[in-house]
Amino acid sequence: MKPPQFRNMANGSWVQSTSGPGYHTPSGRAIIIGPPAIVPGNQYSAVSSELYFIHMIPESIPYLDVKVSETAYSSLAIEAHSLTKTYSEGLVFKKRFEALKDVSFNVHCGEVFGLLGPNGAGKTTFIKILLGIIRKTSGDATMMGQLAGSRAGRRLVGYLPEHLRIPPHLNGYTALECYGSLSNVPKSEIVKKRDRLLELVGLADRATDRCKKYSKGMLQKLGLAQTLLHDPKLLILDEPTDGLDPRARAEVRQIIRRLKGEGVTIFLNSHILQEVEMICDRVAILNRGELRYCGAVTDIGDFVKDMAGVSRTGLVVEIEVAGSADAINAGFEGQSFEIVSRLSDQMFNVRVSSPNQETIDALIDKLRTNDVSIRSMTRQQVSLEDAFLKIVSDQSEQASLDSRLDSFRK
Repeated sequence: MKPPQFRNMANGSWVQSTSGPGYHTPSGRAIIIGPPAIVPGNQYSAVSSELYFIHMIPESIPYLDVKVSETAYSSLAIEAHSLTKTYSEGLVFKKRFEALKDVSFNVHCGEVFGLLGPNGAGKTTFIKILLGIIRKTSGDATMMGQLAGSRAGRRLVGYLPEHLRIPPHLNGYTALECYGSLSNVPKSEIVKKRDRLLELVGLADRATDRCKKYSKGMLQKLGLAQTLLHDPKLLILDEPTDGLDPRARAEVRQIIRRLKGEGVTIFLNSHILQEVEMICDRVAILNRGELRYCGAVTDIGDFVKDMAGVSRTGLVVEIEVAGSADAINAGFEGQSFEIVSRLSDQMFNVRVSSPNQETIDALIDKLRTNDVSIRSMTRQQVSLEDAFLKIVSDQSEQASLDSRLDSFRK
């Protein structure tokens, strides 16, 4: 029989498998081309490929989709390719609303990834498609190499919804037993794990208290514990720190970092941008169903500068200096600078623009030579919140807000 052929979606070229009838793609699919009679079962652990294969031709050749071994993961925890979801309403003149518009991005195994966006951006729709709660209109998505929404995929995922409702008559132990049974975790396994999980989330001393006595933060922690009962490879957390006090948020961040250190992939959706900035490696920003940014948190400032047409070369540094006026003037001689604020007669906050780090180093040496004390120095960066507002901003909406504020002042 002629070896199966696959289409490389990256460049459209054809390749031929020499590994036999079973072939695993990086998305986790295994596709067989050939008469079904030659297929010796439905489990394969064939070689993986660096190329991305998803379609096959000619269509006239019989094929069979097969299940993928759970050990055949790629380096991607979540893959979304041209994912689209369209809602329709009305019987005759149907109105169409695109909740997701051709969204494509990947989440790498072992990273903490944040999904951001204003209300109505499509975040919840994206998560529901991953979990199989709703169906996509078009496109493709996988979790841990399994089709999004499939039972095989859901077995590998721990999910914490935004509004987890735990029956108030349950206590910490029985709540874990309840949710563990939904994941087909044997009760003996739950009993073995429950003390360790409750200790992890800081509820060991409240294990026998009924949930009706739990605060919102405690319920959120218990919800996080239940996501870990079946040893998931991927956690999907919807607003994990919403409504928590600062101490509880810090504890949840610590738990997430610990889980990342154990190799668990964290995919979270949050409106608390400061939290996301502190714990996420990369983020994706959705607005009105469209992907506006996907990349490292540390790179988002450069992305915003590119949007605004601002040069990314050079540094902007604010330096708090103390010394006589003559010494400060001598120290900054020949350097472009701006006095941001005067803190006292001999203390100033100065903003300096420099083409590179070497120039800043030379400036510091010159200030010290002139007996100028450097009290603090801060490199100006675009925060995630500033970048988020810039990326999702709408000039017409801003104009409307300005108009309403002007009317209010009158």
